[in-house]
Amino acid sequence: MPNFEPIVGRYFTIYVEGQPCRIYVEEAGDGIPLVCLHTAGSDARQYRHLLCDETITKNFRVIAFDMPWHGKSNPPPGFRDNEYRLTTELYKETVMTFCRAYDLVNPVIMGCSMGGRLTLHLALEQAEYFRSVIALEGADKLEPYYDLSWLHRPDVHGGEVCAAFVSAQIAPQSPDEYRWETLWHYMQGGPGIFKGDLYFYWHDGDFDDRSPRINTKNCPVYLLSGEYDSSCTPERTIDTAERITGAKTTIMEGMGHFPMSENPELFKKFIYPILEEILGA
Repeated sequence: MPNFEPIVGRYFTIYVEGQPCRIYVEEAGDGIPLVCLHTAGSDARQYRHLLCDETITKNFRVIAFDMPWHGKSNPPPGFRDNEYRLTTELYKETVMTFCRAYDLVNPVIMGCSMGGRLTLHLALEQAEYFRSVIALEGADKLEPYYDLSWLHRPDVHGGEVCAAFVSAQIAPQSPDEYRWETLWHYMQGGPGIFKGDLYFYWHDGDFDDRSPRINTKNCPVYLLSGEYDSSCTPERTIDTAERITGAKTTIMEGMGHFPMSENPELFKKFIYPILEEILGA
């Protein structure tokens, strides 16, 4: 028999803004639900190393799903008539609808990049629902630093330019195998999807005026940033932590913007202690 991985994948439909969205989700393990949100322009394959890690899955039910328009999840019907643009309200509704449709009780939520930003919104607005939030490369205030128009043009290969834009955000010492696996996910993204995600990430998702209201006693917040991240820099993560009383911050040496996929073995050294703390609490 083949040596199958422990990941189970399946589809189901949720309704977001009144429209049916066929969602693809993968999970592994038992215990405390741990919902994982992928980065802008990519999909939940980024979390395959966590899904296959018995140290994590013996105590956590790891759940990673593709947002609508991403990976194996479908866009809503009639998508050809609309430009994809991820807003804060749409993002929050999608994640909460998924969690409730999946019948999750008191889960932990972990997101990276745009997913990390989103977890901070949820820490404030859904503190009674989530056990804790883990924001990977997710600050409450960011500044755009490149021209988004390049990400969706008829004269430019969309997948290759998306991968090129994020390639410098991977730490130089990350293993080459995982560097290119991370970039391959970006090469496969749908047309205009990365650009549409960045509307939330660069513009609509700023949260610095409200993040000081997060009560970390009700919902503990963990902030992690790679030292080589040029998008959500360590400085922006530290600034965010200073606005959120009680937030616990880790600057991950030797890591870039995609810790769970670009260097999974190194990432485990940073995430294991956090998960152990959550488990103990």
